[in-house]
Amino acid sequence: MSRARVARRIAAGAAYGGGSIGLIGVAAVGIVLAEAQLAKRTVGTGTAPLPPATDGLYGRAFGTEDPLRLALLGDSTAAGQGVRRAGQTPGALLASGLAAVAERPVALRNVALSGARSDDLERQVSLLLAQPLGPPDVCVIMIGANDVTHRMPATESVRLLSAAVRRLRTAGAEVVVGTCPDLGTIEPVYQPLRWLARRASRQLAAAQTIVVVEQGGRTVSLGDLLGPEFEANPREMFGVDLFHPSAEGYATAAMAVLPTLCASLGVWPEPDRLEPGRHEDMLPVAKAAAEAAKQAGTEVTGARAPWALLKHRRRRRLTEAAEAEAGTGAAQAPVASGETPEGRGEPLPQDSPRA
Repeated sequence: MSRARVARRIAAGAAYGGGSIGLIGVAAVGIVLAEAQLAKRTVGTGTAPLPPATDGLYGRAFGTEDPLRLALLGDSTAAGQGVRRAGQTPGALLASGLAAVAERPVALRNVALSGARSDDLERQVSLLLAQPLGPPDVCVIMIGANDVTHRMPATESVRLLSAAVRRLRTAGAEVVVGTCPDLGTIEPVYQPLRWLARRASRQLAAAQTIVVVEQGGRTVSLGDLLGPEFEANPREMFGVDLFHPSAEGYATAAMAVLPTLCASLGVWPEPDRLEPGRHEDMLPVAKAAAEAAKQAGTEVTGARAPWALLKHRRRRRLTEAAEAEAGTGAAQAPVASGETPEGRGEPLPQDSPRA
């Protein structure tokens, strides 16, 4: 069965309350469990630092009035576990990058929780919508890895994500989802678990894309962006626990998400029209989702149902984006670091402690 058909079946099962559609065959469970026990002995032998606090105001070179409001939701990847400095986290990188491109300050709120699965998104969304200032302008969600490793049924996983995106869109927020990363790139994981993890990750990523686009959000494929690069440079891309990304790994992911984040707010300098020379196309949603799961950093956004736009936006290093778009240089509009001299975004008075 093609990946597009599998993804559509998972999404349909989530929408109509279908049974548990597993990500791997029952016959493979015994092998997977044996391989997983071996992998656990290696993965996590190092201790990943707790995610640094990142809530605050970024891009103060553009003032402090009327900031764009950015929120991050999801698991340890969204929280930034594995690095020690706030400026190395995806939230700080995206907030400072958005500030440079939009030439406006950005207020960041991160409610992501290490170890979270999709069933925690309801709590995270409620935290954001309960803020006195109302919903954020744009939300970035990174979720799915823990759903795969804890064998959450794919239909349940995408149903929960769909509900979260629907609540945020109904409240007026733009939503960008970084789909499930490629777990087949984790260095200590060997065959056949590596193949099964990659297959499960891609199936879930494709199904996530379908339900997010149907709710009016956008997705960016992280799996095949990070896959080859992490596989080729695992010592650079993974942190000390060999599971969470390193600072360089997070920067790679943030470079992929930033163009779509900016485009969702209408501030990305490139046009939204399709460029066939870059293999961009308009495809049925399920087929676009399957293609995105295979292609590095691919964006999928809805068009007229049942069609979706498949785009490959140009990515630049965040420091280069800051200098090109802000025209002020990294010293005045830090984008790669996202830091004040104290090493983090300046706290906002209305921010409550992170979850």
